[in-house]
Amino acid sequence: MKQSIVVELPKFHQQWCGVLSIFAFFCMAQSFDYGEALSKSLLYFEMQRSGRLPHNQRITWRDHSGLTDGLEDGVDLVGGYYDAGDNVKFGLPMAFTVTMLSWGVIEYGTEIADAGEYHHALEAIKWGTDYFIKAHTHPNVLWAQVGDGYTDHYCWQRPEDMTTSRRAFKVDENKPGSDIAGETAAAMASASIVFRRTNPHYSHLLLHHAEQLFEFGDKYRGKYDESIGVAKGYYTSVSGYMDELLWAALWLYKATHKEVYLEYVLKNGDGFGGTTWAMNEFSWDVKYAGLQITASMLLEEKHKQHKHVLEQYRSKGEHYICTCLDKNNGTNVQRTPAGLLYIRQWNNMQYVSSAAFLLSVYSDYLKASNQMLDCPKGVVDPDEIFSFAKSQIDYILGSNPMNMSYLVGYGSKYPQKVHHRGASVESYKTDKGFIGCTQGYDNWFGRREPNPNVLVGALVGGPDSDDQFRDERSNYMQTEACTYNTAALVGVFAKLHKSEDGPLLAFNI
Repeated sequence: MKQSIVVELPKFHQQWCGVLSIFAFFCMAQSFDYGEALSKSLLYFEMQRSGRLPHNQRITWRDHSGLTDGLEDGVDLVGGYYDAGDNVKFGLPMAFTVTMLSWGVIEYGTEIADAGEYHHALEAIKWGTDYFIKAHTHPNVLWAQVGDGYTDHYCWQRPEDMTTSRRAFKVDENKPGSDIAGETAAAMASASIVFRRTNPHYSHLLLHHAEQLFEFGDKYRGKYDESIGVAKGYYTSVSGYMDELLWAALWLYKATHKEVYLEYVLKNGDGFGGTTWAMNEFSWDVKYAGLQITASMLLEEKHKQHKHVLEQYRSKGEHYICTCLDKNNGTNVQRTPAGLLYIRQWNNMQYVSSAAFLLSVYSDYLKASNQMLDCPKGVVDPDEIFSFAKSQIDYILGSNPMNMSYLVGYGSKYPQKVHHRGASVESYKTDKGFIGCTQGYDNWFGRREPNPNVLVGALVGGPDSDDQFRDERSNYMQTEACTYNTAALVGVFAKLHKSEDGPLLAFNI
């Protein structure tokens, strides 16, 4: 990690430091190697791969796993991603992960290419979309999960040794799942934009699946966790499915420019909460803020006839931005004493990374359109919005009271005991001896030593509301990492790398 003292701080940083003078060290601005952070963030997705690993796999401590997934149900479900430190393939967060990776490439493809990571970013997306193509076996059938969280959490095994159930679960006409169908449609539609130039046939295939999935999710409405009981307690769809249907329709409009999808977003904005729900989080479950920000950015000449509805979306989207900036009256996101956004104690960093992404994207939009953000507590310019987003990224990378990088493998101090089965057990490549279900708990889980394998690029759950972090394997609220935590960082790391390294090569998606 490169560090240097910056003599002149931006005005916003000066004000922020003045408020937080109790942490005097915080005001010595640190300069981070965002290019390194970007590279490592993309490595993380290779560690989370399920299935038969490719020849160009860069993470050598992992091996093939889940090679019979779907077999007992008569379908090929080999591939995809494990969501976190367990060995279950949960479809809803996996789809959101791919949507965020794709959105990052759509917004910051030039910057990612300039950093030399464009190919790796596309590989990370395609590993997910290849799986979704397999999982969508019929226009009205989507295989939504492989494995059972309850039996999986009873065991502590490397994915290469799994003895837990690999039963697969689907949604269909009789057991609907509009939320997971909608998010998977959004993932495939956004990915189709990414691959349009480099792989047009694949892009068209993704779009075909996305349109079918959206039609299925809209026609047969219901929450997926009501149809798949084992999803409850792990990835319960608390927000319901209306946000995902609007989200999917908007991404399909961006991918196809078909008016029918825009009309869906406009027509259902009120009834589905898009123009009425004001949110303070954006996550794998709650898509409203991302939806509202994206709809806001359609306010241009060709959509002037829809200005009334789009302005309602914009109002709610800007509520989210203002609440992150502490500029609303009474409804702002809580912060830790050192300034980190704090939503809840379990895996709080997911909300930080997604907020940093939305703040970055919206600041770009405002700057490009020569606009300001009008919050209840004052007008904010685009640079101030991005400065705050950067402050959250810098906190993640080490500008915090613990002097801890919460991006594993980055910097000189980072979590050593990540709550992760594969990372915490000796690599299958070095010890092919079978490790049983409870043997992993007996011999590996309780060890005080650091994990034998470093989960490079993983963003862990992060500190508590007082900026304190306890690096223990059993402390899963703070030390477990998830794919969607890191997915939101990729684009922002690329933008920050660009801002540090000057002009870019021209690159168009």
